[in-house]
Amino acid sequence: MNYRHAYHAGNFADVVKHVVLTRLLEYLKQKDKAFRVIDTHAGIGRYDLSSVEAQKTGEWQAGIGRLIDGSFAAPVAALLAPYLETVRSLNPEGGIQKYPGSPLIARHLMRKQDRLTAIELHPKDVAKLRTFFAGDFQARIIELDGWLALGAHLPPKEKRGLVLIDPPFEEAGEFERLVDGLMRAHKRWPGGIYALWYPIKDRKAIIAFRKALKQSGIPKLLDIEFEIRPASSEPSLDGSGLLVVNPPFTLEGELRTLLPALHRLLAVEKPAHWSLEWLAGEQA
Repeated sequence: MNYRHAYHAGNFADVVKHVVLTRLLEYLKQKDKAFRVIDTHAGIGRYDLSSVEAQKTGEWQAGIGRLIDGSFAAPVAALLAPYLETVRSLNPEGGIQKYPGSPLIARHLMRKQDRLTAIELHPKDVAKLRTFFAGDFQARIIELDGWLALGAHLPPKEKRGLVLIDPPFEEAGEFERLVDGLMRAHKRWPGGIYALWYPIKDRKAIIAFRKALKQSGIPKLLDIEFEIRPASSEPSLDGSGLLVVNPPFTLEGELRTLLPALHRLLAVEKPAHWSLEWLAGEQA
């Protein structure tokens, strides 16, 4: 599966992933002490939805395109506000022309004491990222294989923060790398929050992935699955998942408010479902 960010920016998977990201950041901001965000597969930071790549798929129209002018109940709207405000900040004239990637969302919501480490391997993407964050002393851009960052950059000096792991799934064995990388990272920094994105496409691989996570020994694992259609006869991105390690105590309740509203808006074919499951923890 090729999941380069530029082709899929703003699609349903981005929406779910980035909404959860904003809820994690808002939780971290409840304490004055500084935190660090480490984005291991950062992409280019900002995406032009009129680009050849975005227009080729048009996936954003069924993602952020449905959300930006949506009407939500007050509790849902309050939880979505940081995410939608970040998107609108790039589109001051209304509509959707630009979409923020995860490093830009994190940077937009950070305070003056917080720091961002954005890691990207593709040379052209790193160059764009460095241009975008030029002169920003709160952001550090590194050209590196994101999997190596899980050893070299943990724990951060702030001792608080979030690691976002969002690989492009361009190579075989990415699920195994997710498990191995997470176990290595958790050993170095057991108190950090981790968010791992994965595609729902190969159902057998996901079953094996979840089994390996349950056997990993990591004590707090909350798994979010969000399908937009039932399993396709041909391989297709039927949904996406996000595994959160050490989730804030507020997150499960927030997601039980958010996910039904997002699912009603973003699902395209029934039966499709969303789920929250503790793979490890008191609730498992």
